Amino acid sequence: MIGKIIGGIIGLLTLNVPGLILGIIVGHFFDKGLRQVGMGLSPEQKRELEQRFINTLFPLLGHMAKADGRISQEEIDHTENLMSKYGMTEEHRSQAINLFKVGTESIFTPTTVVREFYSATQTFPDLRRVLLTYLIGIAMADGELHPKEAEALREIAAGLGFAGAAFDQLLAMLRAQDQFRGHTAPPSGSELATAYAALGVDKTATDAELKKAYRKLMSENHPDKLMGQGVPDDMVRMATERAQEVQRAYDLVRKSRKS
Repeated sequence: MIGKIIGGIIGLLTLNVPGLILGIIVGHFFDKGLRQVGMGLSPEQKRELEQRFINTLFPLLGHMAKADGRISQEEIDHTENLMSKYGMTEEHRSQAINLFKVGTESIFTPTTVVREFYSATQTFPDLRRVLLTYLIGIAMADGELHPKEAEALREIAAGLGFAGAAFDQLLAMLRAQDQFRGHTAPPSGSELATAYAALGVDKTATDAELKKAYRKLMSENHPDKLMGQGVPDDMVRMATERAQEVQRAYDLVRKSRKS
């Protein structure tokens, strides 16, 4: 249902009534096949995954903030905004602050926590991608990626299964998607190039390849799916925002191909 709602709203805003209809249709496929997500996990297993996600994310956020030798005010603000924007409960917020501090300590090494998280999420690769997305966010909080931050990110990404070109592609996609936050302008040359980058495809991609990339990204950021896999309920709003950015990029590309 959430896919139909998001698709319908964005479609209405971008293409009026035809967009509303198209958005609802796309949302149907977005939701289809996901109703069984998480049903193989008991409530206890879901809670365990949720706690592991928090226990992994916030020490690594602290580690990334300290990677360039200092914790900037932008990085502090980014983490605080993360906790407040996504409506973290007081319990999760208190845990997050303490875990963040652990990650800033000189004796902290990410290898063990990353390895344990990778082992616990063998059947849930989307969780690893979401985790890495948060880490890229704090690394870019001050508007640049410091060489030490890039080194730390690549080390963590490799441990999560995103080595080399896979990490480079994810980083490029996230940077491009961020440019579509609240984007409503018509496509121009640079915006269209950014839209293709946000979808992870080249402008020479066929319509079928474009649709496949779009559906993959929408599935990866489906809130119900991520909640079923253990992403805390109070942190899945980021996935909804990512889905909206992907939708905007896809709409721009499709409109440009029809003109």
